[in-house]
Amino acid sequence: MTDFLLLAFIFLIAGVIAVPIATRLGLGSVLGYLIAGIVISPVLALLHVDVISIQHFAEFGVVMMLFLVGLELEPKRLWAMRGKLFGLGGGQIGLTAAAVMGIGLLFGLGWTVALAVGLIAALSSTAIVLQTLNEKGLMKSGGGQSSFSVLLAQDIAVIPMLALMPLLAMPELMDMAGDLAHATADDHGEAAGDHGSGMSLVAGLNGWQTALVNIVAIAAVVGAGSYLTRPIFRFIAGANLRELFTATALMMVIGIALLMSLVGLSPALGTFLAGVVLANSEYRHELESDIDPFKGLLLGLFFMTVGAAINFGLLADNLLLILGLTVLLIAVKAGVLAVLAIVFKLRGADRWLLALSLAQAGEFGFVLLSFSVSSMILPQMLADQLLLVVALSMMLTPLLFIFYDRVIVPRYAVVENGEADDIEEQGQVLIAGGGRIGGMVRRILNAAGYNLTVIDYNAQHLDNMRRFGARIYYGDATRPDMLQAAGLQHCKVFVAAIDDKEKLTELVHYVHSTAPHVHIIARAIDRHHVYELWAAGCRDIIRETYDSSLRMGRSALEALDIPKDRAVMMVDAFNRADRASMIRLADAYDPNIPVMENEAYIARVQEILGPREVAMNAEMMHILETGEMPDEDEFIAGPSG
Repeated sequence: MTDFLLLAFIFLIAGVIAVPIATRLGLGSVLGYLIAGIVISPVLALLHVDVISIQHFAEFGVVMMLFLVGLELEPKRLWAMRGKLFGLGGGQIGLTAAAVMGIGLLFGLGWTVALAVGLIAALSSTAIVLQTLNEKGLMKSGGGQSSFSVLLAQDIAVIPMLALMPLLAMPELMDMAGDLAHATADDHGEAAGDHGSGMSLVAGLNGWQTALVNIVAIAAVVGAGSYLTRPIFRFIAGANLRELFTATALMMVIGIALLMSLVGLSPALGTFLAGVVLANSEYRHELESDIDPFKGLLLGLFFMTVGAAINFGLLADNLLLILGLTVLLIAVKAGVLAVLAIVFKLRGADRWLLALSLAQAGEFGFVLLSFSVSSMILPQMLADQLLLVVALSMMLTPLLFIFYDRVIVPRYAVVENGEADDIEEQGQVLIAGGGRIGGMVRRILNAAGYNLTVIDYNAQHLDNMRRFGARIYYGDATRPDMLQAAGLQHCKVFVAAIDDKEKLTELVHYVHSTAPHVHIIARAIDRHHVYELWAAGCRDIIRETYDSSLRMGRSALEALDIPKDRAVMMVDAFNRADRASMIRLADAYDPNIPVMENEAYIARVQEILGPREVAMNAEMMHILETGEMPDEDEFIAGPSG
């Protein structure tokens, strides 16, 4: 027990210290976990900890992550992705495997070994890429969606890879293994033959029998997910015990993973399929909230074991070779992905995002390397070297994302200057961002007969909108030359509706400073973002969830039997008071100081909060009793959101 607690404490304290530091430095949580693993590796070696065994356990975090990803994908959406799954994803796997195999043949490897190495190298890190894309808000971009399609195709491809690899076994390694087995049996008796045996439902079956068992297992997962989960969760919900629901969710995920393992399939694929089946379930969000904490902890543990498993002795002896192979792997995969990005018409920075995000090897590479050694496909020495290449490429991935953020995104327009659309006509209104918010503004103003110019950066979204006749131009709205070409100096209204919080603030500051005559309407992500936009010069700020929250509050009042006219006045009174308090707080807000460390802001909140609540309560009671809005002698207009 003491050993377990000590080990758990070492991993937890390493993660708690390293991850916040790495995040504050802009390195991301993944690199923080990897660094933490490297730092504690001497301690683990001193304690004789089997890091690989812990890594196998932590890989279940990937299984959970794919289950959660599946919950976000409705079957219809998955079917709609079939083109990218088989075209983009299949193309990446095939071309990368072929390219790496060719390089392996040039290095003197046998074709079976070279093919095995190519298949291992074709896979990318689902855990690192998806987590990083989500952290950086890039998942919904064209490059993010394409990356997800490739990762999904890779997870599916693991199944035929596992089926193919035993056919690549090297006779000389099999002979050596046979001699070793005989020697072991002579020394230790027949009991040694049972060591390492595992449960399997397909052991001893031929090809078509194994395929039949696999089909039955997949059908069982789909059938149980479609017809059994609802009554089971309904029964469990009747107990009204949160921990029981959590236990049931874990039981389901572990059970599916176990079934897939017993029939020789990928547990990650099985849980992903179950997640897709449950995507339309009313229990979807409850499942997400219950599984997510376990997923996060296990993924963190997995990344730390990757860092701790690096053999620095072997790395030191073959430093130039390992580094050269790592760089070569990244270059080959990035080149293949860049070509495919052009073929599939990705534009601008989305091409770079696809190429850089998937240029590493993946966590399934560790599984396939272990499987290749046990199946007598790869020699142990080569497998150890490839293990270092896989680990180092994964460690470099966060740095590639930093390169994308700090170099590619600001400068890609210089490199690809002809990518943006030519703007044929300029409107009275210029909208930056044609998504769910900017798109609604566009529809309203179009209906009112105003000429608009809309700039958006998501090529796929633009293509879809153009099919419905919308006049939207592809381009980066944060580029000064793009704004000037769109008629910034001649428009009356500028609507800032892009998703990125920091870029939106910079955009507002630029427009305010270069075109002060233009009326700016800005989308604010949250309350503190309002203050940042106010400081940037915008005076018409709309919090993206504020108006809908007011409407929900009014509906709640009406549901409590308050007459509609009085409910409207009560919400209006709240809105007026909230706007007035925001202008008083705006001057005390400093974007360079965290809110909880800004003493001036905290003092201002404490000064306003108490009297405001008392006055608000009195105003609400007045409206309820009289049905009239009370007069306000003095009202200072603040941010409109």
